[in-house]
Amino acid sequence: MFKFARALMVGAGALAFFFSSTTVSASQKAPVSASEQNIRAFENGLRAFSPGSGEPNAPALKPQTLAERMTYYKVPGVSIAVVSEARIEWAKGYGETKAGGGKAVTPETLFEAASTTKALVSSVVLHYAAAGRFDLDADVNAYLKSWKVPDNEFTKTEKVTLRRLLTHRAGLPMTNMGYDDKTGVPTLIQVVKGEAPAENKAAVPVAVPGSRWEYSNVGYVLIQLILEDSLGCDLESIMSKAVYKPLGLESTTLVHPLPPAWREREAMPHDKDGRTGEPSLHLTAQAQGGLLSTPADLAKFLIELMQTYRGASSRLLTRDMARAMFRPEVELDPRLFGTPMSEGLGLFVKGEGASLIIAHPGNNYPGSVCWLIGFPERGQGAIVMLNAEGGEMLALEILAALGRIYEWPPLM
Repeated sequence: MFKFARALMVGAGALAFFFSSTTVSASQKAPVSASEQNIRAFENGLRAFSPGSGEPNAPALKPQTLAERMTYYKVPGVSIAVVSEARIEWAKGYGETKAGGGKAVTPETLFEAASTTKALVSSVVLHYAAAGRFDLDADVNAYLKSWKVPDNEFTKTEKVTLRRLLTHRAGLPMTNMGYDDKTGVPTLIQVVKGEAPAENKAAVPVAVPGSRWEYSNVGYVLIQLILEDSLGCDLESIMSKAVYKPLGLESTTLVHPLPPAWREREAMPHDKDGRTGEPSLHLTAQAQGGLLSTPADLAKFLIELMQTYRGASSRLLTRDMARAMFRPEVELDPRLFGTPMSEGLGLFVKGEGASLIIAHPGNNYPGSVCWLIGFPERGQGAIVMLNAEGGEMLALEILAALGRIYEWPPLM
């Protein structure tokens, strides 16, 4: 059901090109405050990108409209929230929830957050770690009750820990979370064990924990089991108590199908040809990519993280934990993003001080895309959510346009 977030692998140089593009001059600079001028500049200021080349096409130097780029990529719906001065400057929806007759996308439309879910789940782990419920460097079997990570040749000297799970270094395999729905929905235990009807690999080390970085969806499913075993309730209840309610996230949930009152607000996924599909969210394994939300809600989460990092809030994390979350744990292969990046505790990070960047992309089958990006010292950032596979590239063009308008730090 969940594929690896291919937004991480859009081709060397993609993000590097966009964020290193020339910013507007002081005389052209749009007002920092919320204004139609910023929105108009964005809507008419996208630049095309040549997939896989890392370089712009010659015609790409001419700005195009968001509507034109949505048509080009066959993306029916886009929703965006822009953060400036540690507040939501504007949030706006474009297009429709379903190609050829869906409702208009509004700021209240719910999209799949996909792997960006991992950032919120990570914050919950750190929330309870700060309260003394977890030691990030302890063997996770100390917290598991309903199942234990089996010992094997790879765990003789090193163990699976929460820190390693959060940073994709626990030695667990990279695997999608499929299952045969004709034979039933797998339980969470069946998922981590890799037993039918689950079709994923088990949450069992295939490398020495701590020895390498390998993106692992099943690692975050194991985190879900740790949270549920330790706290005695389901992940949705845990997230609601620690994140949704304290931060006022009123349109965010792991429950799918959506509650009846919310179903009319759901954006349907679309494939690369723009064909409408049905959501393919796993009904039991959720921590790796099961969240549905709005850009405005995710922007509230982003603002809280950045404000906590700056010592201006503490509703979710302590300042020390926020800083730990943004601290590089392992350097990543530059080819992954097209520029050097590091893995923090549940977020991708780069730089420091005024140039610090935090981010997490997400991509769900059959066609949902999400990007969270923030600049903590500046109190800037954005959430971009799209309902089509073509949204992978369009999201980068959107972020590039916003970066030029708001003069975000270059990613290179």
